[in-house]
Amino acid sequence: MFNIKRFFAVFKARNIEFFRDRSSLGWNLLFPVLLLVGFSFIFSGNGRSAYKVGVIDTQSINQKANTDAFLKTKFIDFIHYQHLAKAELKLSQHGIDLVVDFTQKSYWVNENSPKSYLVEKIFLSSEHGFTRQLTQGKGIRYIDWALPGILGMNMMFSCLFGVGYVIVRYRKNSVLKRLKATPLSALEFVSAQLVSRLFIVMFISSSVYIGCNVFLNFYMLGSYFDLFIVAALGAFCLISLGLLVASRSKSEELTGGLLNLTTWPMMMLSGVWFSLEGAPDGLKAFAEFLPLTHLVAGARAIITEGASLSDISYHLYVLAIMSVLFLSLGAYLFDWNSER
Repeated sequence: MFNIKRFFAVFKARNIEFFRDRSSLGWNLLFPVLLLVGFSFIFSGNGRSAYKVGVIDTQSINQKANTDAFLKTKFIDFIHYQHLAKAELKLSQHGIDLVVDFTQKSYWVNENSPKSYLVEKIFLSSEHGFTRQLTQGKGIRYIDWALPGILGMNMMFSCLFGVGYVIVRYRKNSVLKRLKATPLSALEFVSAQLVSRLFIVMFISSSVYIGCNVFLNFYMLGSYFDLFIVAALGAFCLISLGLLVASRSKSEELTGGLLNLTTWPMMMLSGVWFSLEGAPDGLKAFAEFLPLTHLVAGARAIITEGASLSDISYHLYVLAIMSVLFLSLGAYLFDWNSER
């Protein structure tokens, strides 16, 4: 039977152990701050030099792409959008430089963007008879776009290594063997580890966001409450994955290799540093199986698009399903002693 006193005792002990480790606490606080400050200076300009044009996607556009002079222009990335509202939002945020609807013979330009002005000149040199529309809005810096990925990556490392290495160390030092001799159940121990790490990760991430926001003034269109929910669910999913990785092994070397094998694909393919919009379909399909992909995508939609929880329900459902799967497998495979 689940005992709340035993659970709270392990939860409290794990929190004290973490906060007394000044080097680990300092690194978890300092690492994301250094990344955010560094990228705010490195990408303090207007971003990349390549132009981006949003095209309202219809069947006629796909046929027109081979013959239209503007759509054949080199060094311009054409991004197809199904909905005009989303394309206009990207234009107002300086995410793209022009929006064109060939069916309605209209185009939209952001007068506050120097790139938009130049792309309009290129567009008008080959296209005629289009209605000009205006939009305005605050531009999103690269640091604003990368913020969810940087914090998500830091949460990933903290969740996976903070849980995986701790449990393996406990098992290797026979701490788990001693705990097994007590009335503490596996469910109570695993739950305490999960809740403790969730509390630590959310505390660290919230502190970093609030502290950096004072100096960098991050872009935010959505709800902070919605952002917190997505972050908490994403952290829960990653912690469950860490418990699964460390469920049986007592080798720190093996566990480190498994954790690296888990983290590197997520760091590269989950939209942390760059968008996968133009990536091959197979690569984007693989990224859908990575928890960090849905954490970053959901948080970024809230921050840059003002999305609500219902708008990102797909990402929430996937994170919830992954959490249940990882936690169930971790609990089933969990061993107090060592590898079998």
